[in-house]
Amino acid sequence: MKKNITTLPADTYLVVNKTNIVESDRKIITMLYQPIIGYTSVSLYFTLIDDLEKSIDEFTHHHLMTIMQLKLDDIVSARERLEAVGLLKTYIKPGNVNKYIYQIYSPISAHDFFNHPILNVVLYNNIGKKEYEEALSYYKVPRINLRDYDDITSKFDDVFKTYPGHGVEGNTDIIKHESNKISLNKEIDFDMLISSIPKSMVSDRCFNKDVKYLINSLSYAYNIDTLNMLGLVRDSINEKGLIDQKLLRKSCRNFYQFENGGRLPTLIYTKQPSFLKKPEGDNSKWAKMVYTFENISPYDFLKSRCKGGEPTNRDVRLIESLLVDQKLKPGVVNVLIYYVLKMNNQKLNKSYIESIVGQWKRLNIETVEEAMRITEKEHKKNKKLFNKNKIINKKKKREEELPAWFNENLDNLSASKDEEEEMEKILNELA
Repeated sequence: MKKNITTLPADTYLVVNKTNIVESDRKIITMLYQPIIGYTSVSLYFTLIDDLEKSIDEFTHHHLMTIMQLKLDDIVSARERLEAVGLLKTYIKPGNVNKYIYQIYSPISAHDFFNHPILNVVLYNNIGKKEYEEALSYYKVPRINLRDYDDITSKFDDVFKTYPGHGVEGNTDIIKHESNKISLNKEIDFDMLISSIPKSMVSDRCFNKDVKYLINSLSYAYNIDTLNMLGLVRDSINEKGLIDQKLLRKSCRNFYQFENGGRLPTLIYTKQPSFLKKPEGDNSKWAKMVYTFENISPYDFLKSRCKGGEPTNRDVRLIESLLVDQKLKPGVVNVLIYYVLKMNNQKLNKSYIESIVGQWKRLNIETVEEAMRITEKEHKKNKKLFNKNKIINKKKKREEELPAWFNENLDNLSASKDEEEEMEKILNELA
């Protein structure tokens, strides 16, 4: 069970090798995993492997901070990404000094990766068609026509004969090449799904462990609920009463593309990169707002604006477009969401957003502070325009809706009571 425990520099960790890392694994991690989990996570993975070769059994997390030259928050974030893709399992023994055990696993094979219902889709979207096809071609088995050749490979008993000798028992403790499956919190209601399909349609072997894993993964990757998945599964059952897995994959992909204008899903890390964050130490209201925007994902930030409800699919797709298509940084997207909601009566107007995005792209806005200051600057320009045209009432209305950082003296920002409470609520959620 996942526990909300804060990792401290003094907390210790022990690395346990659950597998046999070979050179081909390193290539798979850098070529296939790195575009998904990022360089920092890959660096942490290999750093933990290097720790296995040192004479010290137990390390502190301060050791990792020193070796990797990273903040502990960035290391924890990198660790969570390794856990998410199955390269690492983490255990903790709480105490005055928490004790961690990090179990290292091998990556799955290239064959399994390119056929994985989640990882394969995410890799394609993260690196694009050209890079994806190059990676795929690297691992493809060359096709050779053996029609005119005879197989003359020797069998074991052609070469070796058995003679009486000493017997040896098998040993299950020997290290082996072991990978770890991706696990998900969200699961399909299999009781409902299976009971809704007539028993005459399916074999007893239809819903085995691997098939359930595939269905659950496809459900997550393509955001398909149990009811819609039921129809897709039924249509994928073949004459033997088994699920045609290739057909099910294709059906789920087509379903998602139909619902999302031909696009495929992607998974990206939607928190502001550490190198674009404001240095810590400033306790002003301005700094607290910057921290909030930098340390929450756009999805979670938008969800916090929905008073506990889930954002609509339309709004989620709009955010995804800003992150994936427009390549805006997550913290910058948060500022944009907050600003547009304030200026448009809590509505995310797509055309209005696009007009702002065009300007921010041309100005290369990458940090939260840059985004906040450019909106403040634009507001001042609009204010002059309002004054010039004597649109007093409209000006007053706009000023009442403005974000909290729109202030003449930004360093001494004074937020309203409601906004302070809202900001504190978000900060508490991040703690």
